[in-house]
Amino acid sequence: MAMWPFGKKKKNPAVHQEEAATEAVAEDTTTVNPAAENANDGAAEAAPEPTAGLVREDEDDAQASLAVKAVAHDAINGDMGPYDGDNVDIAEFNFEDFSVGLLDLGSLRIPLPKGSQVQVEMGQEGPRMLHILTPHGRMTPVAFAAPRTPGQWAESAEDIIKGLEADGFAAHPEDGPWGSEIVGSSEKGGIRIIGVEGPRWMYRLTLAAPAGKEEELAQLGREVVARTFVYRGEDPILAGSSLPVTLPQQLAEQVQQALKERQQQAAQAASADSAAPADTATETEKTAESQAREQLRDLEDNENK
Repeated sequence: MAMWPFGKKKKNPAVHQEEAATEAVAEDTTTVNPAAENANDGAAEAAPEPTAGLVREDEDDAQASLAVKAVAHDAINGDMGPYDGDNVDIAEFNFEDFSVGLLDLGSLRIPLPKGSQVQVEMGQEGPRMLHILTPHGRMTPVAFAAPRTPGQWAESAEDIIKGLEADGFAAHPEDGPWGSEIVGSSEKGGIRIIGVEGPRWMYRLTLAAPAGKEEELAQLGREVVARTFVYRGEDPILAGSSLPVTLPQQLAEQVQQALKERQQQAAQAASADSAAPADTATETEKTAESQAREQLRDLEDNENK
């Protein structure tokens, strides 16, 4: 599967996309199966090997203690993404060889891999995290505001490694197309976090794969990162804060319905046992990495179903 550089669309830049079709609404998640995107003519060009001149290492930013490499990524004029959507027009690119449709989240536009679904995880007050489900495992994309000076990924990587190790994972940095990726492994599977810094933003994709599917998900995750567009905008956002996400209309409607049903169930449960204290801890928003660690604890059960 070719990852980069991508083919440009021939002269007809209009992008048409069918509405996503609903497959299922789970008890506390909303999952959709995206419809195929109407693509213009133009095939993706052949790609070089992933290690051939993709990044420039910035030796001054290398974290010697954990061997975490910071890199200089050109999100505007480079041959691969993630791209800065405020300066690069996604309509000029052709992803039809890879994608079944475009997931538009406002601050992120992600061409969804073929065979994937979108899952919105629900909390007490509404959606709290979005995942992309694939045959190889789960991806969780998040974009953050970042300062103009680089270094946020290297700092985040150190904290991620410590968090994985504290939770019983064997964690280490591993070289990837954008520098160091953080890998955590256990008997049930693996977690991989890919981080890339752009102009005043940082994009992070967390992968959670069952045992035996780690490499397939790692490759697919890199394919997704290389095609992602990040829209930081000009509004002031505190560095480290996640960029605002807007759900597509059909998905938002499904989420509202799921939230209404969840609130009704909670009200019924409260009526049945009004003396029981409310468990608000389970509704606390969690990071993508902690979500991935939690998911791996259940992977074995899910695989046996």
